[in-house]
Amino acid sequence: MARYDFSAHRLYVETALAPGASVPLDRAQANYLGNVLRLPDGAELLIFNGQDGEWRAALASSSRKSMSLTALTMVRPQEAPCDLHYLFAPLKHARLDYMVQKAVEMGASLLRPVQTQHTQATRLNAERMRANVIEAAEQCGILAVPEVAPLASIDTLLDGWPQGRSLIFCDEDAPIRDPIEALHAAQKAEGSSLALLIGPEGGFDAREREKLLSLPQTIRLSLGPRILRADTAGVAAMALVQAALGDWRG
Repeated sequence: MARYDFSAHRLYVETALAPGASVPLDRAQANYLGNVLRLPDGAELLIFNGQDGEWRAALASSSRKSMSLTALTMVRPQEAPCDLHYLFAPLKHARLDYMVQKAVEMGASLLRPVQTQHTQATRLNAERMRANVIEAAEQCGILAVPEVAPLASIDTLLDGWPQGRSLIFCDEDAPIRDPIEALHAAQKAEGSSLALLIGPEGGFDAREREKLLSLPQTIRLSLGPRILRADTAGVAAMALVQAALGDWRG
C-alpha cells in the first residue's frame, strides 16, 4: 500500500489548525474548490499550514464565492524539515518557476536568490516565488513550507556566513570526480547544517570563487563532464546532497 494518498485534494491555509477550527478561504481558493473542482458541501480534503501538521477537513459554503473549511482530525503530525538552504542565482521567468518548484520537492527548507557577477536576471517577483513554493508543497505532500528569503549579493551572503553551516557550491572548474565521494570526503561535522549554492550560467568569476573557497566549511562540487543549465544543475546537485549528506540516508 502506498504510504501517501496522492489522489486526495490538498490545500495550504494560513489559519491555526485544531479540531473543529474554522478555516476561511480566500477568493482564489473558493473558486478553485467550488468552480474548478466543483466540490459539494461536506466534501473532505487535506489541509496544512506548515506548522500544525496535516488535517482532514470538510467543506462548507454559503455560496460559490464564500467558503470555509472545518478541521476534523489530524492525519499527519508536523515533521521537522531537513535543514538545507538552497541558494541560487536568479533565472528568467519559467525556468525560475521550475527551479523553485524542484527545490521545494527535493527538500529545501529555505530558498534565497543570490546576485553574482554573471547573474542575468535582476528583477524578481517574490509573490510569484512564494506561490510556486506553496503549489509544489500542495502537490507533493510536503508539510513544511520553505521560507523565501530576499535577494542578497554574494558578498553580503559570504561576509555574514554563519558558523556551523556547510556551504556546498557547484563549480564547473572543480576537478571531475565522483561527487558522492567528494561529499563524503568533506567530512561534514556531525549535526552541521547545509547550504547548496547554484551559480549563474556564466559561472562564478575568479574573485567569487576565491571568496567561496576561503570559507572554512566549503565543499566544492563538480557535477561531471557535461555543462548543465542552472535549473538542471540544481536538481542534480540536490539529489546528490540529499543522498550523501541529507535526509535520504534514513
